[in-house]
Amino acid sequence: MDSFNLSEDIKVMCITAAKFPDGIEQAHLQMRNLLPIKKQRRLFGISWPDEQGNIIYKAAAEEIQNDESAKLGLETFLIKKGNYNTFYIKDHIKFPGSISDAFQILLGQQEVDPLSYRLEWYIGENDVKCMVPVDNHLHFTGLNKE
Repeated sequence: MDSFNLSEDIKVMCITAAKFPDGIEQAHLQMRNLLPIKKQRRLFGISWPDEQGNIIYKAAAEEIQNDESAKLGLETFLIKKGNYNTFYIKDHIKFPGSISDAFQILLGQQEVDPLSYRLEWYIGENDVKCMVPVDNHLHFTGLNKE
């Protein structure tokens, strides 16, 4: 586990998975088919528990042009800058359950709000950085409706 400081807010566009965890791959495929994935576009997964403890999952892609989300009719989320506890996984596809295991470790840390959002930052084709906010001002407040 590491600490990481995200130095800037990142506005992302989201597609909600129909079901967790079964709908995750389909949501990401929808996003990739909808957007031209460019090297400078960062890809994410964002999740959090609802009031009943069910996990809400959103496949997300960085908005790199103004009003891109509005043109596509996608909801947005603002990933807040600040401090995160992180766990980096190389070749996550080769290790089923590794993302879930990483979040169990991260959410078990005393300084983390277990109801906060969880962030998967996909790096390249094979790696993922699992992140949970540490700063109080980063605690989850829901989707940003812009």
